[in-house]
Amino acid sequence: MITSAPIGIFDSGYGGLTVLKEIKKLLPDYDYLYLGDNARSPYGARSFETVYDYTLQCVKWLFAQGCPLIILACNTASAKALRTIQQKYLPVHHPEKRVLGVIRPTAEIIGNYSSSKHIGILGTKGTVQSDSYLIEIANFFPDAKVYQHASPMWVPLVENNEYTDSGADYFIKKDIDILLNKSPKIDTILLACTHYPLLLEKINQFLPENIKVVSQGPIVAGSLADYLKRHPEMEARCSKQRNLQFFTTDAPSDFDKHSEIFFGEKVNSRHVNL
Repeated sequence: MITSAPIGIFDSGYGGLTVLKEIKKLLPDYDYLYLGDNARSPYGARSFETVYDYTLQCVKWLFAQGCPLIILACNTASAKALRTIQQKYLPVHHPEKRVLGVIRPTAEIIGNYSSSKHIGILGTKGTVQSDSYLIEIANFFPDAKVYQHASPMWVPLVENNEYTDSGADYFIKKDIDILLNKSPKIDTILLACTHYPLLLEKINQFLPENIKVVSQGPIVAGSLADYLKRHPEMEARCSKQRNLQFFTTDAPSDFDKHSEIFFGEKVNSRHVNL
């Protein structure tokens, strides 16, 4: 049992490490505990019920480790599980704890990046099918036109370390072209999957220079900093010893080998059974 009170960061695999990297950069004093459900990833094509069940298991485990606050650094989990956890599970079982996602903080500001208010979304099949971004962005930017496209090959390209190879070009260009064909006015593309920032160099090769590409890591980090400032009672409960701990439901050796690509520094993880 972990005796500190770290901020929990959850993802179905490695992608959430790109979010943790930005959070740690902006808020270095806090303790963080990262859990990757690599044994059951990817979540993108799974049903709402399955994603909810898996995500809730991981949330329960993070709470048991002492986390008072959890960030679902996974778009699919945020789209398919977050609302039910917030509205049905927390009030009954952990009313004093909080679980936050990545979709709402992104939706709150994504419209500010776009001059034309024509915004493209690239994400997993699960995130796109949930229409979560369409709903949330409409709340904050009702005049925005949002166009989505699922790019299911991108996560396997990243996780199999094939994303820098020329073979990745076909899939990346194909998905970008499909998205851009939905509207010639798109001037902003949101990478609505935390794996996708690793593809940024490739993505930019196939985009006109006038199109902005937005990654979520800095947005989520800024939103968390703002949340802690607005909720001093929660901020006071989060321990601050600059400790980082990593757990995976799969083999730690595999997790550690791949994680450095996402996190930017070496990782030493431990295995957990859920």
